[in-house]
Amino acid sequence: MTAATLEQRNVRTGIYAMLGALAMLGLGYAAVPLYDLFCRVTGFGGTTQVASEAEAQRAEQLGMAAGKTISIRFDASVARDVPWTFHPAQSTDTVQIGVRDMATYVAKNNSNVPITGTATFNVEPEQAGRYFNKIQCFCFTEQTLQPGEEVHMPVLYFVDPAALEDENMKGVEQITLSYTFHRAIEPAS
Repeated sequence: MTAATLEQRNVRTGIYAMLGALAMLGLGYAAVPLYDLFCRVTGFGGTTQVASEAEAQRAEQLGMAAGKTISIRFDASVARDVPWTFHPAQSTDTVQIGVRDMATYVAKNNSNVPITGTATFNVEPEQAGRYFNKIQCFCFTEQTLQPGEEVHMPVLYFVDPAALEDENMKGVEQITLSYTFHRAIEPAS
């Protein structure tokens, strides 16, 4: 093997290594949005769905025909660095599957400074995530509460009638909708 051939092979190996490293870097950046998309599509990990008004109307027609109900339990918590009181206005509700319903959560800023928070959410059992649809929710945007301010935050939702046909949902009598407020990341100034 000549020195020129060996040098060409080393350059080619270096290029392949560089391309491999760039591909790994790209996958690293794409992992979070791809995982988020996967969870939203499949309901994996109790991730709820976002529904349009038209989807809610279709589900309501199917749900009215089915006439089945399910219990919804509401849960709320705050991260340690969020000086808020946060709780559901009502701890449980029985809803007709497919029919829109509204839950209200109450948040109060107990500090003497404005606090911006963002809510993370999930449902239990996990298999219910793909059938729990939110039409409107305070969790879609950040919430800023002034010192001492108390707000009532609604969630408009429905349970998809397709849950009635899923073997994994057989025997599920209650779905828990859980929120945790975290302090929003302050933008760099």
